[in-house]
Amino acid sequence: MKKPILFLLSFLPFLLTAQEVIELPYTEPSTVSWTGSEKEYFSQIWDTEVTTNVSVPRMEVFRPENPNGTAVIIAPGGGLYALSIESEGRMVAEWLKDKGITAFVLKYRLVPTGEDGVKEITTASQSNPAEIMKNVSDLISFSVEDGLNAVSFVREKADSFNVDPVKIGFMGFSAGGAVLMGVAYGYESSDRPDFLVPVYPWTTAMPVQEVPENAPPMLVICASDDPLMLAPGSIALYNSWLNSSRVVGLHMYSKGGHGFGMKSQGLPVDDWIERVYDWMLAEALTTK
Repeated sequence: MKKPILFLLSFLPFLLTAQEVIELPYTEPSTVSWTGSEKEYFSQIWDTEVTTNVSVPRMEVFRPENPNGTAVIIAPGGGLYALSIESEGRMVAEWLKDKGITAFVLKYRLVPTGEDGVKEITTASQSNPAEIMKNVSDLISFSVEDGLNAVSFVREKADSFNVDPVKIGFMGFSAGGAVLMGVAYGYESSDRPDFLVPVYPWTTAMPVQEVPENAPPMLVICASDDPLMLAPGSIALYNSWLNSSRVVGLHMYSKGGHGFGMKSQGLPVDDWIERVYDWMLAEALTTK
């Protein structure tokens, strides 16, 4: 009996730390197909943990010990070729969880890739940028569908998550910010997010559009020195909400670059998530 006991003891840490994962409903696209499995690995190119080749949308659930009723769905970035799953996903979720906020890291569908999606988008960005935009254009409507389904699912199951169904927010980074914007422009009553936090949103992939009449409150986060030139689009997004007399805020940091997420750079931008939390408190979107 010693071997089974030793095996169980060695497996116990995994059982204790296994993350709750929920598969979302989705429609099978006729124009996009995936081969091989989803991959998660440390990308030397991006110097962070990534997930690629996502074909089935899922959410990782982070439940606080004492939930305060607020929920945030987090869509990491990665050019729709990958998800920066740690610094723009799980680390954000853990921070929010510590504040009593129930967090959901959304793995939305990505452009089909092989062994290293990060390498593929990096190579294409140098040799054939138009290929990236074509692949993104073919795929993004399905990623947005995943975002809308995530909101709808959390609202439908609000009781089981100890979540207030009118305090469900959506936060998106870069390409996840483009997914957020698609959600912001395409919702109905059942999948309308109650607040939005686009962080350096990729407005090239999802341009600024007419603001819905009942658009939810929004706080935009970006850095002026973003090398992908996302600051102007972030300002245009902010101005569209402001000019429509919607509740909106903007934190535009002078330095921070792109993809800062939860990384520490020794700059004021390191505290961006604190400013989001302050805003949520000020707008009564969460409680201490």
